[in-house]
Amino acid sequence: MTIIDLPSSAADQERSEARIATRIWQHAFASTEFKIGLVVFVVLLSAALLYPWLSDIDPTKMNIRAKLTPPVFMGEDWTWAHPLGTDQLGRDMLARTLVGLRYSLLIGVSTTVLMVMVGALIGLFAGYFGGWVDTVLMRLTDAQLSIPMIILAITILGVSRPTIPSIILVLGLAGWPVYARVMRSMVMAERKKEFVRGAMVLGATDLRIMFALILPLVLPPMMFVAVLDIARMMIFESVLGFLGLGVQPPTPTFGNIIADGRKYLLNAWWIATMPGIFLVVTLTSINLMGAALERARNTVYGGT
Repeated sequence: MTIIDLPSSAADQERSEARIATRIWQHAFASTEFKIGLVVFVVLLSAALLYPWLSDIDPTKMNIRAKLTPPVFMGEDWTWAHPLGTDQLGRDMLARTLVGLRYSLLIGVSTTVLMVMVGALIGLFAGYFGGWVDTVLMRLTDAQLSIPMIILAITILGVSRPTIPSIILVLGLAGWPVYARVMRSMVMAERKKEFVRGAMVLGATDLRIMFALILPLVLPPMMFVAVLDIARMMIFESVLGFLGLGVQPPTPTFGNIIADGRKYLLNAWWIATMPGIFLVVTLTSINLMGAALERARNTVYGGT
């Protein structure tokens, strides 16, 4: 079997794109809002990952005697054993909120990765081959775009028992069309460049050109945009949990904790408020990083 060397212009193009990606990260790290978002996100992520193991408090363990204990900053009945108070069944709110944050991040990141993978693959084939392949895949994309993500998720999860894998699968398969369209347009632009034509002349296979040459060049810009979608998927997960279509109790998630706490807003407002605050802070940190990356990308590409 003959090994075909790719043209040197392809390697030059990859080095150029790598330099651009490095400059984007440098511009982003120079931004104050990126640093703030990163620090807050790392603190929250570390707390969500480490607290359940460092603490001996079971987030699902009930203690009726300690029910509706207020947070430490209010009331006379507070206790440091439950810094954020307890819910109507005496379960520790700090432990439940941090475990809920862990599941929310897991679903948000996993769903975004699945969306990027499926969308990038479909857009790659559509943009590279064109013709009837492009027509079929884009019509499929248009059909998927016509169905709102939340409606599709409610329809599918409403007739089955929601689990973490099923939620990730449903949200991921509902959100890929945007990435498919973006990938298709970028692949069509890259396919016309000289280094791709040179690889074709040398006899490189279509799969090698797509996955070894084009994909490494067009995937990084999509990853910068995907950061913002993590926050969006966390919101969808919380909405599904609030509607009873997310991860089922007794596993705590932001959605089902807030849904339970809405009945006690007058006399135990912290049950619904604490996970809401954690969700808002987490989403804000992700949005700060995503916005900084987007501005850095526009700055770098605008200056090249």
